[in-house]
Amino acid sequence: MNYYAKTLRTPVGEVILAATDEAVVALVWDKAGLNRLGLTISGPGSSCALLETAEKQLGEYFRGSRNRFDLPLEMRGTEFQKRVWNELKKIPFGKTWSYQELAQRVGNPGAVRAVGTANGRNPVSIFVPCHRVVRLSGELGGYAGGLENKAFLLDLEKDLERK
Repeated sequence: MNYYAKTLRTPVGEVILAATDEAVVALVWDKAGLNRLGLTISGPGSSCALLETAEKQLGEYFRGSRNRFDLPLEMRGTEFQKRVWNELKKIPFGKTWSYQELAQRVGNPGAVRAVGTANGRNPVSIFVPCHRVVRLSGELGGYAGGLENKAFLLDLEKDLERK
């Protein structure tokens, strides 16, 4: 299978977007993220139509004209991780859930730490909004892209939701 990748400059810094001809497989913050996912990219400058569509939708999101993504996603992980990632898709734009609430929604209220770990392993950050998960106290918690970027994404969404 061929994987295509592109580094994008965004308001939250550079991100790496990766896709096959059929699905977006990664939106990560650095090459280590691609390595963690076990992706071997076809070559420099390689691209596909889906990669271009994903880039366009991401740009629209940052410009405030898109509040949901319409992309085929392939998220590889354990069954538990997939349950967590599927629940992340249900968090409304501009809102947050706590790690505790997410654990309850996946049917395992005692698995708050496991939910946090699965959240941190989300291979398609932003597209599947792991940034919308915060601590029970309302504090941000962790984020692979850094807490500053997590705060930026949450503020962007809250500002757009108010308009």
